[in-house]
Amino acid sequence: MKDLLGLMGKAKEMQAKFRAMQDEIATVEAAGQSGGGLVSVTLTGKFEMKSLKIDPSLFKEDDVEVLEDLLLAAHNDARVKVEQIMQEKTKALTAGLPIPPGMKLPF
Repeated sequence: MKDLLGLMGKAKEMQAKFRAMQDEIATVEAAGQSGGGLVSVTLTGKFEMKSLKIDPSLFKEDDVEVLEDLLLAAHNDARVKVEQIMQEKTKALTAGLPIPPGMKLPF
């Protein structure tokens, strides 16, 4: 019984740490670039686009597809950076816990 209460206490403690980590991740920002910096996108930790910058040299009627590709690439670059930050913070929080590889937290 004592072990069960201790386990429940640790679970509540871990849950509080996860909430704090989620709040911290929500404040994270990551910038992604493409085209050698011609397009830049900034995402928040919630994957919301906060800013978008496009070099004026890309505004040509016949280059619309290039611009679209660069926007997607910059967004994906920023998304990967946010995911890496989330993984690092989760790894630090769960150090020592027997969690299977690839399992995404919080649940």
